[in-house]
Amino acid sequence: MQEENKKEPAFEEALAELEQLVAKMETGKLPLEELMQNFEKGSKLVKLCRKKLEALECKIELLTKDDGNSGEWQEFHGEESNLRN
Repeated sequence: MQEENKKEPAFEEALAELEQLVAKMETGKLPLEELMQNFEKGSKLVKLCRKKLEALECKIELLTKDDGNSGEWQEFHGEESNLRN
């Protein structure tokens, strides 16, 4: 429960932690139970990193979308109905 109250780590922090877990697991010297704990934690970190990357991909698509206005600035209102206009 204490872990749920923690702030979500930044992408770079999660990736670094994942890399450390993988390095530990690749040594082949961990007991089976610790190996499983690391695998479970690594799976959560992969999901977190994927979620953050997908969110950034959506932002990039929105920013680079060709709306036919020759690069004119348009206010973003965050509502899909405004994007259709």
